[in-house]
Amino acid sequence: MTFSVSYAGRDGGGVCLRLAGELDMSTAGELTAAIDRLTAAGERRMLLDLSDLTFCDSTGMAVFVRGDNRVAADGGWLRLVGASGRVDRVLRVTGLADVLQYQPDSIDPASRSAS
Repeated sequence: MTFSVSYAGRDGGGVCLRLAGELDMSTAGELTAAIDRLTAAGERRMLLDLSDLTFCDSTGMAVFVRGDNRVAADGGWLRLVGASGRVDRVLRVTGLADVLQYQPDSIDPASRSAS
């Protein structure tokens, strides 16, 4: 399965990136490039919707952490929502669910503390 990332602005600010397919060593560059473009354009609040992500390896997880570090350096945040199956399990087993304030459902992180 191929990987795709699409994004759109969100009401109240920030941007939602919707990931689909398999995020691995061969596709991680696409997500990195999207995050880099958005941060260069001034975005500091990113919600990554993982509802359609079917696989994520350690390279993909590293992109999540790198993206979070990049926006956090400028006072922003990156949050993950909507993972299921193996992706959900990997987030929990690695501890990234806690680090990135992962929510299995699509709760709007703007309604929670983003610190």
